[in-house]
Amino acid sequence: MENLFARQDDWDLGTIFWYAVVVWFSSSLLSQALYMALYGVPYDAVVLLKQFGPAYYVVFAIELFIWIGIGSVVVMKFVRKLSAASPQPMSSA
Repeated sequence: MENLFARQDDWDLGTIFWYAVVVWFSSSLLSQALYMALYGVPYDAVVLLKQFGPAYYVVFAIELFIWIGIGSVVVMKFVRKLSAASPQPMSSA
């Protein structure tokens, strides 16, 4: 428990990635909640994206890459857990 507030000099890339995902998700959730509190209805995604005009494709591509990154990290973690949990055959010398 005493190491809870210890200084972290070098952050693992996976840790930084998950913090970014949590911040992104939380900000999206809070933004949606604020919009609903002000206007009483959730975002209309189609209208919001149409306001971007041609930049819509760039926004869509960025979001697609984010979801592909999240999906690939989850799949890699799942595969690593499965391979670590499966017993390795012993080789005869």
